[in-house]
Amino acid sequence: MKTPLIQIIQFMLVPGVMVSACGLLLLGMNNKYSLIINRIRLLKEEERRLLRQQTLDPEGVRAAKIASQIPRLMNRLRLVRDTVISFSIGIGLFILSSLFIGFQFISSAMLIQVGIVVSFLAGMACVFVGVIYSAIEIYRGYDIIRIETHPMLGGDEQNGGPPA
Repeated sequence: MKTPLIQIIQFMLVPGVMVSACGLLLLGMNNKYSLIINRIRLLKEEERRLLRQQTLDPEGVRAAKIASQIPRLMNRLRLVRDTVISFSIGIGLFILSSLFIGFQFISSAMLIQVGIVVSFLAGMACVFVGVIYSAIEIYRGYDIIRIETHPMLGGDEQNGGPPA
């Protein structure tokens, strides 16, 4: 029995929905990536200004906060980068599974059916890994805000202890 063309297209669109979902996730992550890069640039600019004008920060409190934030922001930037890479690989795998679905209707080779399942499940796994990276990045972002908002660099135990 031959499968109608419309049904073939419908089967191929299932991974396409995942491509769209990942595209939305990527849009948010790319925005976050840009914001973190801009924050690092602003902190580095402020750090250079403080070094030129020691009188603005005689005790070095602000300079210490900046020095503490930049490595944490770099860590967050790596996590966002890894999230973007993971989502991008997931998109590629969903496209591959869609192509395999199309090829399945041309050839009934068992290898193509395995390719469909493996590429789709691998794509889902990549999305899951990306979500984990994203959650870790959000959790670490809280520490940077605590550094910025605490009056003293070491934090206080009443608000959850010193920044990590």
